Amino acid sequence: MSYAGPEFGSPQPRRPRRRPLALALAVLVPGALLGWLVYAGVSGAADGGGTTTAAASPRASAPPTVSSTTAEDKKPLGSLRGKVVVIDPGHNLTNFRHTAEINRKVDIGTNRKECDTTGTSTNSGYAEAKFTLDVAHRLRTLLEKQGATVKLTQDGDRPYGPCVNERARIGNSAKADAVVSIHADGASAGQRGYHVILPGRVHQGIADTRRIVAPSARLGERIAHGFGRATGTGPSNYIGDGTGLDTRTDLGGLNLSTVPKVFIECGNMRDSKDAALLTSGAWRQKAAQGISEGIVSFLHGQRSAR
Repeated sequence: MSYAGPEFGSPQPRRPRRRPLALALAVLVPGALLGWLVYAGVSGAADGGGTTTAAASPRASAPPTVSSTTAEDKKPLGSLRGKVVVIDPGHNLTNFRHTAEINRKVDIGTNRKECDTTGTSTNSGYAEAKFTLDVAHRLRTLLEKQGATVKLTQDGDRPYGPCVNERARIGNSAKADAVVSIHADGASAGQRGYHVILPGRVHQGIADTRRIVAPSARLGERIAHGFGRATGTGPSNYIGDGTGLDTRTDLGGLNLSTVPKVFIECGNMRDSKDAALLTSGAWRQKAAQGISEGIVSFLHGQRSAR
């Protein structure tokens, strides 16, 4: 709305309304300009540059900093890098088609024994060999995530076997830090639970377990503890006197090993309650987790002892 001046006398010339704004700008702009020049000069000096233009400011144009983090820095806490683990899935799904081959006797040091067997199964026909290979795959995944190099003695990729002496030789040739042979038992109904088989002291023929008895016992104890914790199942009620541990000298896979090695019988396939667990994929994952925890604990113990 325009201002018309007083109601009497001659009209007064209008004063432009922009004058106060122009006056304010006349005061503020030089001050702002001076402040910007001071800021740019200080900023340029602080960044190590002499120019005061915004385009030249490193803060405006510098690319993102590239991290110098190496793969070594990224390895997980407690990494198993450099460690070799051999997993021995017991038996073979097609052993039954090669009875002549698996019944051939091989030297295990204390005597001669069959190359391999067919293994057992649940009453509904779920084969031990299928169980052992599935747990082996799950276990391999867990250990590889920890950085370990993992090898299997068989991966469903051979017609039968390998024989027990070859299974031992695979772990020995790999210079494995730990070997675990995965099994499930075929005992009578009502007999339940897991147990870990340790190598006994053997020094006979081609077998000499004297150097591996102690570390294998430590490995077995760690696996038994991890397995029980992860699966929530109890140790065998028919072998091991409640310890979940059993020592044997009649297994070629143990007698011929020159590296720490144990067997684990994860449960009894002939007992309906154990069979319900063994046939569950979710439970087999827990089984693999428990075995993995035992192996990792053993390998970490090896390092700390050095």
